[in-house]
Amino acid sequence: MAEEKTFFQYEDVAVTNSRFMVESQTFAMSNITSVKTLRQSPNRLWPAVLVIVGFFLLFGEWWVAGLIFCGAGAAWGFMQKPMYHVMLTTAGGETSALSSKQPEYVEKVVRALNDAIVARG
Repeated sequence: MAEEKTFFQYEDVAVTNSRFMVESQTFAMSNITSVKTLRQSPNRLWPAVLVIVGFFLLFGEWWVAGLIFCGAGAAWGFMQKPMYHVMLTTAGGETSALSSKQPEYVEKVVRALNDAIVARG
């Protein structure tokens, strides 16, 4: 039997020529047909609502509260980061196998998965 080659390993994620292990899940590389990265933007509805309410409060007796609302909404909106997903396509459909706010990490995993698919033949 051929030796298992490791393409990526970091904490609880490992990619070999025969398996993709994430936390407590294991995916067989033979079942994975393609891999891609998906970027999911954060929902900025509530920070925007906070800024709008604060803007209207600026023109009344509650101008101090308006400043606080505007500042809090803007800070909340800027602090939100997009989520990046490793999307696996199998015969059963598409699934998100790994999620992170670090795009470089997700790209390394996707690159390793693609290398493992190519090595599998």
